[in-house]
Amino acid sequence: MPRTPLTQLSPADQDRFRALRRMKAVALGALIFMAVVFVFAFAFQERIGWLSYVRAAAEGGMVGALADWFAVTALFRRPLGLPIPHTAIIPSRKDEIGRTLGEFVETNFLEGDVVRTKLASTHIAQRAGEWLRETPHAERVSAEGATIATAILNALSDDDVRDLITDLAREHLVSPEWGPPAGAWLEKIVEADAHHGAVDLAADSIERWLETNAESFTGLVSRRLPGWVPKLAHRLVDDTVYHEAIKFVRAVQADPQHPARLAIDGYLGRLADSLQNDPDTRAKLENAKASLFDSPRVGALAAEAWNTAKNGLLAALADPESGLRRRAVEALEEVGERLTTDAALQHRVDTWVSDATVFLVDRYRHDIASIITDTVERWDPVETTEKIELMVGRDLQYIRLNGTFVGALAGLVIFTVAHALIPGV
Repeated sequence: MPRTPLTQLSPADQDRFRALRRMKAVALGALIFMAVVFVFAFAFQERIGWLSYVRAAAEGGMVGALADWFAVTALFRRPLGLPIPHTAIIPSRKDEIGRTLGEFVETNFLEGDVVRTKLASTHIAQRAGEWLRETPHAERVSAEGATIATAILNALSDDDVRDLITDLAREHLVSPEWGPPAGAWLEKIVEADAHHGAVDLAADSIERWLETNAESFTGLVSRRLPGWVPKLAHRLVDDTVYHEAIKFVRAVQADPQHPARLAIDGYLGRLADSLQNDPDTRAKLENAKASLFDSPRVGALAAEAWNTAKNGLLAALADPESGLRRRAVEALEEVGERLTTDAALQHRVDTWVSDATVFLVDRYRHDIASIITDTVERWDPVETTEKIELMVGRDLQYIRLNGTFVGALAGLVIFTVAHALIPGV
């Protein structure tokens, strides 16, 4: 019987323990019954002749019950505590049993063809899609994903993230030279006239500003005129400058070949060439870049941007009704719907899962099976015996019970045949 207190067993093990105890009582009761019958029949067989047959049956039943009791008990412990050879098999050969069980699982279950056949009949993609396209399930997956993402974000060190961002920026932005690629990019833009839209936008913006800020021209030029010039002339000069500025901007807007536009085209073309070929221009750009990225303000802005992004993500992940969580649920539902209805996608997913699983099984089958071996080796021998006895002990008690009845039947048959062949025995 298990040495572990009943209250420390799991509910399932408690049920097994009670069933094992009942069956032991039944098997012992059958042995006692045969013993009582044997004593009674042995005492009165001289007076009542047919009781000799009962005695023979009871005698065979006792022999069968005792033999099977010894066999069953010898699996788990030494019968009556006697050091009989080849008893207490499970505790004494625990490690060998664990290795054998691990080899059995590795050979018969962790085999590529077996795993692939089982997965092929499971239809993983379709079943996953049918489950995932239901809104409660998609929300559950989204919530679990949000929990994991939140834990990862909280586990990240802000200083480490900022250092990582700095290192990546230096590796991919600061270290490479900007001049040649920027010049080549600008050259392609000029050749394709792609910058004309930006020029139009600038001209339109300047025109709108001029139309709404005429007062900004008051005194812009006139304040530089001599004091003896009449005030009327001051206003005339300012108005003339303002109207000429508007006229100039509108001329630029209306004429694609305006000298100002051509000047911009020429300047951009020369700049593109200088960025690629002029060492001085390239050096100025590199110095400006270095000054920009080495500025403490830029570093502070990067840190502030990370903190803002992190806090925003945490808030969105924590709120089930946030746009991020809702879009995640919708995306999961859409994936589930496609997995359910798209046969080609199902085939691709099933093939990928099968290939990945078979690869892992083939590569790590021994390591997986060794979990069984290592676990059994760490078990205490008595604890191992208790675990196995709780699992199979009840069925083994049926062997004792069957042995009692089979022994009784065998004893009766042997006694009957002996009397039939040798009269007078």
